[in-house]
Amino acid sequence: MSTAASTRAPGGLSAAELGAWRGLLRAHAALVKALDGELERAHGLALSSFEVLLRLDAAPARRMRMCDLASSALLSRSGLTRLVDRLERDGYVARDSCADDARGSFAVLTDSGAQIVSEARATHIEAARSHFLDRFSARELDSLRGYLERLAEGSPETGCCASTPRALRRSS
Repeated sequence: MSTAASTRAPGGLSAAELGAWRGLLRAHAALVKALDGELERAHGLALSSFEVLLRLDAAPARRMRMCDLASSALLSRSGLTRLVDRLERDGYVARDSCADDARGSFAVLTDSGAQIVSEARATHIEAARSHFLDRFSARELDSLRGYLERLAEGSPETGCCASTPRALRRSS
């Protein structure tokens, strides 16, 4: 397979590499800003908060270990702790101690949290469509999916339970 690496400029990036890299960063920043703004205006909810609440909503019993939640939401543990503190103050999340590990704790989605996720989901989907999905054909989206999966391949699984088999992690 031929890669852009074969045309790399000595000591730097080729024009194609630099354009692709900068384009990815600009697109990501623009999409995050747009989605964040729409969720904030419509629901008073930041995109990072919505992401955490959405993950809890999809989790068994609407609860996740804090370390696994941080990993799945791509947040540092300290960043997640601050975010969960805010979500707890807003009544969207509660904390629950872990009976098996005194150091561990769970974030648990409250009924109020489930309600805001339900309300914000349509806003998020519409924003994702208008700012991203509708700009590509079905064929282009399929290709893009493949490219993005290739980027994610081999990414190490992180979190407090990374060494625990997946089947066991679902029950924790």
